[in-house]
Amino acid sequence: MIKEKATTTLTFEDFKTEVLNDYKIAITSRECSLLGRKEVLTGKAKFGIFGDGKEVPQLAMAKAFKNGDFRSGYYRDQTFMMAIGKLTIQQFFAGLYGHTDIKQDPMSAGRQMGGHFVTHSLNDDGSWKNLSKQKNSSADISPTAAQMPRLLGLAQASKIYRQVPGITNKANFSDNGNEIAWGTIGNASTSEGIFFETINAAGVLQVPIVMSVWDDEYGISVHAKHQTTKESISEILKGYQREENTNGFEILKVKGWDYVDLIATYEKAATIARENHIPVLIHVNQLTQPQGHSSSGSHERYKDSARLAWEKDFDCIRQMRLWMIAINIASPEEIEAIDIQAKKEVFEAKKAAWNTFMEPIVEEQKSLISLLEKIANSSKNKELLLKNSADLSDIKTPLIKEILVTARKSLRLLSNENGKAELSAWITLHTNKTQIKFSSNLYSESNLNVFSVKEVNALYANDAREDTDGRMILRDNFDALFTKYPEVLIFGEDAGAIGDVNQGLEGLQEKYGELRVSDVGIREASIIGQGIGMALRGLRPIAEIQYLDYLLYAIQILSDDLATLQYRTVGKQKAPLIIRTRGHRLEGIWHSGSPMGMIINALRGIHVLVPRNMTKAAGFYNTLLECDEPALVIECLNGYRLKEKMPLNYGEFKTPIGVVETIKSGSDITLVSYGSTLRLVEQAAKELFEIGIDCEVIDIQSLLPFDISHDIAKSITKTNRLLVIDEDVPGGASAYIMQQVIENQDGYNYLDSKPQTLTAKAHRPAYGTDGDYFSKPSIEDIFEKVYAMMSEVNPSKYPSLY
Repeated sequence: MIKEKATTTLTFEDFKTEVLNDYKIAITSRECSLLGRKEVLTGKAKFGIFGDGKEVPQLAMAKAFKNGDFRSGYYRDQTFMMAIGKLTIQQFFAGLYGHTDIKQDPMSAGRQMGGHFVTHSLNDDGSWKNLSKQKNSSADISPTAAQMPRLLGLAQASKIYRQVPGITNKANFSDNGNEIAWGTIGNASTSEGIFFETINAAGVLQVPIVMSVWDDEYGISVHAKHQTTKESISEILKGYQREENTNGFEILKVKGWDYVDLIATYEKAATIARENHIPVLIHVNQLTQPQGHSSSGSHERYKDSARLAWEKDFDCIRQMRLWMIAINIASPEEIEAIDIQAKKEVFEAKKAAWNTFMEPIVEEQKSLISLLEKIANSSKNKELLLKNSADLSDIKTPLIKEILVTARKSLRLLSNENGKAELSAWITLHTNKTQIKFSSNLYSESNLNVFSVKEVNALYANDAREDTDGRMILRDNFDALFTKYPEVLIFGEDAGAIGDVNQGLEGLQEKYGELRVSDVGIREASIIGQGIGMALRGLRPIAEIQYLDYLLYAIQILSDDLATLQYRTVGKQKAPLIIRTRGHRLEGIWHSGSPMGMIINALRGIHVLVPRNMTKAAGFYNTLLECDEPALVIECLNGYRLKEKMPLNYGEFKTPIGVVETIKSGSDITLVSYGSTLRLVEQAAKELFEIGIDCEVIDIQSLLPFDISHDIAKSITKTNRLLVIDEDVPGGASAYIMQQVIENQDGYNYLDSKPQTLTAKAHRPAYGTDGDYFSKPSIEDIFEKVYAMMSEVNPSKYPSLY
């Protein structure tokens, strides 16, 4: 039952003041949209996408939004951000111009186009702020509906904080789970599969979401009749409406121009979600989009005259004005005065944002002009240098790119002249100074990054037997972690009641409860979203994707959201999610793929770890829980029942990240591999040793980061030969490994033979034992490849086999 909400009686004057303040925010936001479009069309900004037409419902949402709450929205929520005090006019324009100073553009320091909003969850040292004492917005991304999965996790965190005892530092993140996760989305984007996936999951989990659908009948130029059955998302979601003794959603519908009804609707929704943890969907319809989708086109091309006339009449700000006049909140003259003042304030803030943006660039322009004029006096190419300087001077609003292009082209004119060193130093200084503004924070730069954790070896009893199933080592290590870290939880398909398909979590749900060890539905994208959202709120989730091949369902969320999070917020938000999966070396197309090349190139920003056995995997989990970065751990699918030694120090031993391990020393050739294939390489090396070929075998252990100490190159200095063995497709992970070793580690300096790769075939692995043998590298393939390389070196000692 919903508790009655205490009411406070407002005087008419108080009510009037509040309404006028709301109107001032709405009209200010509208003026930002109008002037923002002009700035794009005049070339000062590259692209604009604005929140015009959505102002009034966002005011209502902001009124119900409390400290500790989180928003997961999309690029039209500028009015909401202004209403909660997290976006100023000047910051709005700084974002439009792409200002690379985080103090000027706190949304992304110019890394995302305007309209993408965030609040800062972290202090400058990467430590958490007290999120329960501030209003929060998770960092927006552009891919449509991609804000939905993380919304689920943001809401689930409230449920965990309310129902799981013993979580340390809970007060920094939650007030007994009373926080709401507020989602926003355009009506057309509800056509995306991840919208429905998340809605279904939220109904199952019963978590405090209030989901707003801004419905203006169009998705860019495409009408709702082409987007949504019955042209109404609330109509087709009626089956989710909660009924007595069922779970589901509360579904509310409200007109987007009705200020009074909007406020009442959002208050009702907030009470239901906040107090009872019941998800609510608010379908906000009859909205307009006065300037069309974005600055790249005009909506007059696809809206008829009747629709355009209706949009003019039912513009939410116009309707708010008419209501204010009708009930004597303000006269037309008073409203006009507010409009004029807002227009003036927006213009002045825009001007200040532009001047602040341009000042350092102009200083850089002047610096180079002065230097070129100085160098030109003693150069044989004086006229050309002075022309470059004059051309640069003629650019009234230069880009840093234009300045550096001039500098770098001028450097070509100096050859061995005296001024070359000075100009070269100027270029290096200014390039480096600017490059970091665009390239920092892909990974954590705090003292909790993965390199801060030192290796701790597994300890063994003197009489330790090597007959423990690998899955038992994982199980007992997870048991230790759940005891050590109350904020850790794990969830996935079959992860709960049966303890995962390979029994690595056997008995843990019974011991720690269904909220910490959970079964979920078959829905990979929102499983990852659960993890992202909960990690954003200080929990330490482990999201399980049952098989590596199924990661492809979630690759967009991993790539566009999680992998870019620290980068696009310039280190102001983090989500140290651990993704657990299993792959490699089974039999069949769909359970034994190793798409590592795709993964490592799509997931830059997430560490990719490839342990060869379960002790190494457990060590990675132990390491990661002391770090503040996301990672993907790929367990060997055929290793759960292979025998390993049982450690004594569960939860404490740590596998270092970015460090390779030399499994066998050798002098003739360096063999590099990882995961399940490593075991085949070890066996092949034994057989090769029997005929006099001494292989050095190196286990990569982690692909991202890769061999930070350059130990593979050090090995090549001894062996002078390199073979990379991998079960990805040709040119996949093996090409990445080769580039790292040959180019980044300068391994080519030490090679006496052509470096080579041995990979799987280009197709997926076929079914059955024979399918595996003819699809992926075998022991015989490895043996013969190494033998052929050595035959080339010494054909008399190693005559050709074929």
